[in-house]
Amino acid sequence: MPEGPSIVIFKEEVQGFKRKKIIAVSGNTAIEKERMLNQTVVDFKSWGKHFLICFKAFSLRVHFMLFGSYRINEKKDAPARLSLQFTNGEINFYACSVQFVEGNVNDTYDWSVDVMSDEWDPVKARKKLKANPDMLVCDALLDQHIFSGVGNIIKNEVLFRIKVHPESKIGNLPPKKLSELIKEARVYSFQFLEWKKAFVLKKHWLAHTKKICPRDHIPFIKKHLGKTHRRTFYCEMCQVRY
Repeated sequence: MPEGPSIVIFKEEVQGFKRKKIIAVSGNTAIEKERMLNQTVVDFKSWGKHFLICFKAFSLRVHFMLFGSYRINEKKDAPARLSLQFTNGEINFYACSVQFVEGNVNDTYDWSVDVMSDEWDPVKARKKLKANPDMLVCDALLDQHIFSGVGNIIKNEVLFRIKVHPESKIGNLPPKKLSELIKEARVYSFQFLEWKKAFVLKKHWLAHTKKICPRDHIPFIKKHLGKTHRRTFYCEMCQVRY
């Protein structure tokens, strides 16, 4: 599943289609895709893991789920969920969820919870976390209403960085650790963006999919934790359970 930084990269890659008219629409989606025909793209936006194509009166939301993908100016050897043709190229979406958002997209999305947005509000994140003291930190980081855009890779890396056990409860974290959690969720997301653009992201992973802790040189624990049962890699020695 693409995390927030990957969607930001996609948004940057399609800027050449901004203010361009869609001249053909196809794909196996069940939505009324023909309503986009002859519509001009007003803007491209990202909110967490959502990619948004904005038109004058509505927007198209794309969620890549677990196995979704896209191609720009080329096709995969697979049925497209949605294909948008422009005079200067095409965007093809595969194995993803597409849905219309009516009206002004700013009325639907709260940009202050997107960790990569200029409007990100760490104070709001802190209030939401403190309102859920029994929530596990591994669940909190994946809650898109608190940390929109944070995915499993960022979760594992952030918790390793701040030395917090994934099954710690939010309410048990010292104030300093809570601050570190909020800060590093955003900091690591932008580093993720930088490394992915440079094609060196995996080289920087310290915990995700790793077998040995680079700090203590003991085996990582791998478990499927939290409400979502996502893969979690952690060190029982240096990551403190609160």
